[in-house]
Amino acid sequence: MGPLKLSKFISESEIEKRIKEMGAQLSDRFKGKEVIAVCVLNGSFVFYSDLIRAMDTDVVCDFFGCSSYGNSMKSSGQVKLTTDLTTHVEDKHVVLIEDIIDTGLTMSYLQKMLKIRNPKSLTTVTLLHKPDAKKVDCEIDIVGFEIPNEFVVGYGLDYQGMYRNLPYIAQVQNMN
Repeated sequence: MGPLKLSKFISESEIEKRIKEMGAQLSDRFKGKEVIAVCVLNGSFVFYSDLIRAMDTDVVCDFFGCSSYGNSMKSSGQVKLTTDLTTHVEDKHVVLIEDIIDTGLTMSYLQKMLKIRNPKSLTTVTLLHKPDAKKVDCEIDIVGFEIPNEFVVGYGLDYQGMYRNLPYIAQVQNMN
């Protein structure tokens, strides 16, 4: 395909402003309570690190490693768990933090995995949501931005491992 042609879609300042708002929402919801913040690797690590720093509550960090894309621009339809949590979540407040929810397959899978572990509460947060791409239902409590069903990169989101370092979110213009 060659180099991607990118068009800036959500600016660094828009992301920063929205994350502060989301952090305030979570701080209000969990005031005085310990939260286990679960990052969905790999793409969520940038959003996750900014969001947990915007939260004014005690946070324990943990990570799920998942893959459903491989090197493609489309979800394979199968979720592969590559890393499991190291923290016991039973009777704890859990915040599941994802970079993007499109088909809903990964989020639905992870929510089921967490619910059988009996958390006190489960709150799902995503920076980006593509409602038009949804194939399965999943609960989403806080959404940063709703976006059209276009492939995006930047701010942790990648294509074949590239573009995660962009400080903004860009739409890919030259899709086949």
